[in-house]
Amino acid sequence: MNEIVKFLQENPVQYLATVGRDGKAKCRPFMFCFEKDNRLWFCTNNTKDVYKDLQENPYVEVSVSSAEYAWIRLNGKAVFVNDMEAKEMCMNNPIVKGQYDKADNPIFEVFYLDDAKAVIADFSGNPPKEYTL
Repeated sequence: MNEIVKFLQENPVQYLATVGRDGKAKCRPFMFCFEKDNRLWFCTNNTKDVYKDLQENPYVEVSVSSAEYAWIRLNGKAVFVNDMEAKEMCMNNPIVKGQYDKADNPIFEVFYLDDAKAVIADFSGNPPKEYTL
């Protein structure tokens, strides 16, 4: 888990892929928030299309590459919960704080990835590292 969290923190703008309500692939810039309870947490708001898409099909894949040409692919099921501790932790990010102001903002939502799997790979020729979270 530590290697995955470190990779996501060092490469803060990831891309979240979903299946849209129109059945077509959607890919958006996104940000990993933190690890809590051995889960990877993210946030969004309930007025966005991504939230509505995830209500219909919660399966996602997150990907990002590093300046050193390594990359991560992380997939799982987005599980939304009203976890005030997690929402407060998100407020430590000035970007999130600037968008939502307070953890109890009624449009602010947090989710974690359930049944997550990650692959970290690069062009070294070494086999990818695979993780089940």
